[in-house]
Amino acid sequence: MGKRQAFDEIMGTAGGPPPRAELTALGQWLERTPDHELRRRQQSAEATFRQLGITFAVYGESDAAERIIPFDIVPRVFLADEWTRLSEGLVQRVEAINAFLNDIYGERRILKEGVLPPDLIFGNAQFRPEIAGMRPPHDVWAHICGIDLVRTGPDDFFVLEDNARTPSGVSYMLENREAMLRLCPELFRQFRVAAVDSYPDKLLQTMKSVAPHGVGNPVCVVLTPGHYNSAYYEHSFLADSMGVELVEAADLVVDDDIVWMRTIAGRVKVDVIYRRVDDDYLDPLVFRPDSMLGVPGLIAAYAAGNVAILNAPGNGIADDKAIYSYMPEIVRFYSGSEPKLPNVETWRCREPEALRYTLDHLDELVVKLVDGSGGYGMLVGPTASRAEIEAFRAALIAQPERYIAQPTLALSTVPTLADSGLAPRHVDFRPFVLTGSKGVQVVPGGLTRVALREGSLVVNSSQGGGTKDSFVLMDDAGMRQGQTLEGVQEQTMGGMTQSQGLGQTAGQERRS
Repeated sequence: MGKRQAFDEIMGTAGGPPPRAELTALGQWLERTPDHELRRRQQSAEATFRQLGITFAVYGESDAAERIIPFDIVPRVFLADEWTRLSEGLVQRVEAINAFLNDIYGERRILKEGVLPPDLIFGNAQFRPEIAGMRPPHDVWAHICGIDLVRTGPDDFFVLEDNARTPSGVSYMLENREAMLRLCPELFRQFRVAAVDSYPDKLLQTMKSVAPHGVGNPVCVVLTPGHYNSAYYEHSFLADSMGVELVEAADLVVDDDIVWMRTIAGRVKVDVIYRRVDDDYLDPLVFRPDSMLGVPGLIAAYAAGNVAILNAPGNGIADDKAIYSYMPEIVRFYSGSEPKLPNVETWRCREPEALRYTLDHLDELVVKLVDGSGGYGMLVGPTASRAEIEAFRAALIAQPERYIAQPTLALSTVPTLADSGLAPRHVDFRPFVLTGSKGVQVVPGGLTRVALREGSLVVNSSQGGGTKDSFVLMDDAGMRQGQTLEGVQEQTMGGMTQSQGLGQTAGQERRS
């Protein structure tokens, strides 16, 4: 975390930026609600999650059984004007990611004009030469993106990484909101919070919009690796919420470049597949021949234009962390404008000068594998042991091209219910962005991940982090004039979020 004190998004920072005045009522709610009542509500939420089977696997531990994802009762809040700025930056970035993928598997203008070094693409394990020349329906590659953001001050947001393969976490966003509506209704009477419950409908609309040309009523499915996958709950949750079939590889067959689903009533033609299977395992005839999770012939059907795959095969190159370091240049190249959301400063260890700097400052930096995810393969220098630092030093010297380094940021904090009571804990944020044939939509909310251990900067659920609900306010009025939190009466709340009009107000949000 470094020496600089972190900005707390509700309480402000002692001797630093003041708290946001619009959240005074939330601070008062925290002060007035007894600790035992907050714990009772949080335990109720966790009991519901356990009953519903909302679980996640923490790999690498001896007891890596499925467990509920930790949930914190204190929400994280974005003001309306903050959200407008973030949404504009997210749309710009996702449009650039789609343009980049379309180009890199096509004309490769960005390489011809010298913006990116060719070996960064062709020597990258996430680049799929098998996909080159193929075109997804409607030229949309990254249909569902999760763009991880961090905050370091009142107006300072940075993109930490891009997730354009199979970003997870949206089911936790939806279930967290459901829990907060049930357990803390007074907050939704106080604040006009944009709803997120229309996400499954918007996802299904996105899927149908990118169906192959000429398909009138597309059949959509969710393809899962199976119930042993750590995100299986999310796969089944989304399929059920959209009213589509959840399928595994054995449920699908390709015949004459057409994908069919086996049902008890016979075969049904499939037009759109939301896949939660990585490229390597997607089609054993094209990628890993030993894969039991993929569908033989699927890529041939895709190349023939007979099926849409969300996200498109080959997208891993867009969320490689070495490519991330060039995202400002990529955004400028395809949009003609300066990036509205900046990157975190990044040293590419493949470059000799950056490698020297990284080796000299390992105890100060965060070092990451370029193709890593979930918090694995990462060194947080200020909290690492001497042995861990030396192990990373050897790995960097042996294969510098596999790593990037970044400064250790003072990530913002949000009050969190710890064993000792409310305490600041570091957070990051994953908003979800949908791209269909009719444009880009930003969900007015997202997944706030929180580092539950004091001082920790690792928020990943797979590393033991937790989650919070994320409120996007539809206005910045704060507490209504002359009212106390306890005295606010139930009322009908109208209007739409400023992020593409997605969703309704929280007062209209409860699912049946």
